[in-house]
Amino acid sequence: MDKVKETFDSKGRKIHYGVGAVIRNENGEYLLIDRAVEPYGYGCISGHIHEGEKPEEALIREVEEESGLKVVKHKLILEKVFKKRKCFLGDIDHYGYIFVCEVNGKIKPNPEEVKSIGWYTKEEIDMLKLEPVWKEFFNNMETI
Repeated sequence: MDKVKETFDSKGRKIHYGVGAVIRNENGEYLLIDRAVEPYGYGCISGHIHEGEKPEEALIREVEEESGLKVVKHKLILEKVFKKRKCFLGDIDHYGYIFVCEVNGKIKPNPEEVKSIGWYTKEEIDMLKLEPVWKEFFNNMETI
């Protein structure tokens, strides 16, 4: 496994870096996965940035790894620290970059990381058990 990009804050607490991909189709539905690894729950495709990797490179890699889709266009819409975000490496603050993406290709989920993948309306998303970061995102988002 590649080393996760990390730094430390002024109090010596570890910070990881990550990306998230908000993918919406022509019907206004969002592509969500049900995670097979922590943090469990539904959410947009996301993952850690590796050492030496730019956020855009991690975005393209994560979308392809988890869904089989290719990112053809992306735009950064949010950059912030997510406090005590649970991941497979523990409860750690994450500096996150959230992108809106256009993709192409055929969905081929990675069973090691994804229990299920599908398109959901905003109303359907409100009924799902979302991973905490994505719950916060969808509760506070404006129409993209």
